[in-house]
Amino acid sequence: MPLNQPIASLRGRTVWVVGGSAGIGMALAQQALAQGARLIVSGRRAQALAEAFPSEAVRFEAVRREVLDITERGGAQRVLDGLAADGWLPDLVFWVAGDYKPQPIEDFQVEDARQVIETNLLACYDGLRALLNHWLPLAPARAAQGVPRFHVCWFSSVAGYRGLPLALSYSASKAGLNAMAETSFVELKPKGIDVSLVCPGFVKTRLTDGNDFKMPALISIDEAAEQTLRGLARGEFEIHYPKRFTWFMKVLRVLPHGLFFWLMGKTRRPHQD
Repeated sequence: MPLNQPIASLRGRTVWVVGGSAGIGMALAQQALAQGARLIVSGRRAQALAEAFPSEAVRFEAVRREVLDITERGGAQRVLDGLAADGWLPDLVFWVAGDYKPQPIEDFQVEDARQVIETNLLACYDGLRALLNHWLPLAPARAAQGVPRFHVCWFSSVAGYRGLPLALSYSASKAGLNAMAETSFVELKPKGIDVSLVCPGFVKTRLTDGNDFKMPALISIDEAAEQTLRGLARGEFEIHYPKRFTWFMKVLRVLPHGLFFWLMGKTRRPHQD
């Protein structure tokens, strides 16, 4: 049985992609638009949004651009209040925005760790609170009318399965997001709101371009977007890809600590020792 209400098509949905000016978010936003969704796309910089989604689509009222820095306290609430007032309240949200930087243990800076955790985890709580303020009062009526359920899709990472080398704050932030998604799924399901969690492996983006190591099973942003939508169509809670890599990461999650630490030690580069 599907854990969520399957989403076979985005036609007729009002879709908000948070972090949609580049990377997986941009690919998802483009596919949502191609499928006939009303699209809200957010990012930190107005210029990047305008380049990714030019004025023609906006003029025909298919796209609405909203500048949002997710680390701005109350920013998500401000944007959602404006959307709701204009009849653009989203019923499907892809929260893709995040931050990543490799952090060798001997060189890590506390402020860098704080920034990663604030962006990848704490900002999600701000977004969740804002969504629930609007969705919870409306969800029972939607269920009675038989219309699609509200749905929020959080983007995490397989780095949240276990603590990985060079990911001191990134793994911690994504593990926290995984737990938040699981808890909110259990509590929101009876209230008419679906939650899903996307845990990709390596996807070629601006963030992963900063890695100086070989990334196994690297995929494109378009493939990541397609895999995400397939998972939603199957009604999955956790959507992970590419399977040839993510199943290996799932095995690591259940290994005894001694074996896991030994394997991770083998991945360290010689100049790190």
